[in-house]
Amino acid sequence: MLTPDERQRYRRHLQLPEIGDAGQEKLKAARVLVVGAGGLGCPVLQYLAAAGVGTLGIADDDQVETSNLQRQILFGSADLGQNKAEAAARAVQRLNPLVHCQVYPHRIDRAAVRELVGRYDVVVDGSDNFPTRYLLNDACVSTGRPLISGAIYKFEGQVSVFNYAGGPSYRCLFPTPPSATEAPNCDATGVLGVLPGLIGCAQANEALKVILDLGEVLSGRLWVFDALSFQTRILKFPRHAERARISLETADPADYAELCQPGLASLTAPQLQLQLSSATPPFLLDVREPEEYATCHLPGATLVPLGSLEHSLARIPRHHPVVVYCHRGGRSAQAIARLQHEFGFDNLLNLQGGIQAWAETVDADMPQY
Repeated sequence: MLTPDERQRYRRHLQLPEIGDAGQEKLKAARVLVVGAGGLGCPVLQYLAAAGVGTLGIADDDQVETSNLQRQILFGSADLGQNKAEAAARAVQRLNPLVHCQVYPHRIDRAAVRELVGRYDVVVDGSDNFPTRYLLNDACVSTGRPLISGAIYKFEGQVSVFNYAGGPSYRCLFPTPPSATEAPNCDATGVLGVLPGLIGCAQANEALKVILDLGEVLSGRLWVFDALSFQTRILKFPRHAERARISLETADPADYAELCQPGLASLTAPQLQLQLSSATPPFLLDVREPEEYATCHLPGATLVPLGSLEHSLARIPRHHPVVVYCHRGGRSAQAIARLQHEFGFDNLLNLQGGIQAWAETVDADMPQY
């Protein structure tokens, strides 16, 4: 039953015959897991909370950075350095104290994802990397949960709903993860600030439709939006029976390798600082983009963007320790995986947390981006 406060807050929903009391009670009882409290997750959380979704799970292991504030609108300057999931939960509670938030301020991995996803009715993917997208899809297949997926790139975004009512899975549309060079992110390419707001709102819309069993859900259809032309397209795609059955139990664990990073040797920023002051400092390999390098870089570092590795192998020592770094550690992990598996390097270390961790723990005067 709805309380008097709830009836007043959600009155505009109650006035819609398609929702009414019964629909609002469905929203109140619903449990939605939002993975990623960044550009997509912020509008998703805002609108699901405002709509009265009873329980919101918020998962993100990242911290709020200055460059996030251009598009991640749940956060302000006072949140800098705070965990995103925790900061987002505080903002949601201010927006609607009737909503219960469960916070997961850590990275989702293969060992825990099935149990986590199984606690919720719907999963919304606001992540920014392909290993997480495939991991969530496979967990949703294993647990029978629908997945509301969104993605953005520069000026374009897309939304679809997977594993819904016997419909296609994420792997029906994208059978295998892309290579490191085919998977750019906002750190490397940038994004129009308003775009994730538009795409995140569309994801929230689909989540509400799934919960309410209302309208035509974007299952088997990919909605594509171009912010520059303001044109939209809907691309239809079929269910592929074999791909749709791939789950946590049957998927290739290598699809999630970047999340688990088995055997990936690494060191912290303070440990690197000590090594750089030694008699035999390591070679520093920066795999970010030129504009990022121009903003800030570690002294003496050699720039080889992730997409150019195979053309610059001669510049990377094979018989001397090499520390690979990027903004936060994701692209450097991809670079190490490629250099090890494709080109036989065995002398590589990953800088944990990337140059961001260096700025936070070693050099507070380093410019941020």
